Amino acid sequence: METTTRVTADQKRFQRLLREKMASRGRVFIIEDRCKGCGYCIEYCPTGVLLQSEKFNVKGYHPPVLAENPPDRVCIGCRFCELVCPEFAIYVEVLK
Repeated sequence: METTTRVTADQKRFQRLLREKMASRGRVFIIEDRCKGCGYCIEYCPTGVLLQSEKFNVKGYHPPVLAENPPDRVCIGCRFCELVCPEFAIYVEVLK
């Protein structure tokens, strides 16, 4: 299974704007055994730091993994992943 993500020009502009306007960072915590592999967190992450894992959790799903690449690709602490996760399997600690 491929673990790459495509970043469009609009996403790159959005990421740059977010970095300029928001000085916060986030630390992502994934509770792998709660995840049902819906992919909402991956789809809605504005910076694209979440990818689908190749490994399976205890339920047989592929949970997300964090794939930061500082300084261009980092969690900004927006918490979108928290909001869209139907299983409450992911949360973010906002760092100042």
